[in-house]
Amino acid sequence: MELQLLYEGKTKRVYSKTPELLVLEFKDDVTAMDGVVKKTMPGKGVINARLSAYLFRHLEKHGVETHLVEYNGDRFLTVRRLEMLPIEVIVRNHAYGSLLKRMPLYKKLQELNPPLVEFHYKDDSLHDPLITSEDIIYTGLLTSGELRWLIEVTMKVNNVLSELFSRVGLKLVDFKVEYGRDGNGKLILGDELTGDSIRVLDDKGNHLDKEVFRRTGDIEALRTAYIELCNRLGVDVSDVVHG
Repeated sequence: MELQLLYEGKTKRVYSKTPELLVLEFKDDVTAMDGVVKKTMPGKGVINARLSAYLFRHLEKHGVETHLVEYNGDRFLTVRRLEMLPIEVIVRNHAYGSLLKRMPLYKKLQELNPPLVEFHYKDDSLHDPLITSEDIIYTGLLTSGELRWLIEVTMKVNNVLSELFSRVGLKLVDFKVEYGRDGNGKLILGDELTGDSIRVLDDKGNHLDKEVFRRTGDIEALRTAYIELCNRLGVDVSDVVHG
């Protein structure tokens, strides 16, 4: 079947498969600073496709509907076609990253209980600015009921993932998710769940996520971190090319 390229972003290519289905291709590119810094990590696409598939399936088992249809092997996922919202939803279990810059009264890795939920408008040219619940409702992106639902589901995602990571000795610091509407207007969890979109620490405080690259620019250190994350979760990436 001939796939039509619809869109290419910093880390993925999106292809049309059928009117209802898309194929996501995860690239080996690693970016930071809104794409200003860019390198290539061989095998990253395969690692991220498998990890996303694993985490989406885990969420589905716990009652969270996602866009995943199947893992196609290699670096490809088949997913349901969604009209994505221009909103990034961030859940913070611990104070880190941009939160510390925005509100320096937080202590680094201070526990946030209950977790802090943030919304950012997706626009690289504006550096994905923080927006309020009122912004989302007043501009018609979501109704107040839909926003309540979205927050509730996102908190469930947080609970399920936090428990999963905790069982293997990892701490979920924060993560980003995105949602879209299917052909009937129903909201569904989409995009990806990978080391690119979560921050997770091992029991020694080492990052197993893209923070490694943000800090060091070291591709090999990032590869080691991503493979360790998969190994902890039991996601087999032993065939991923090294070097």
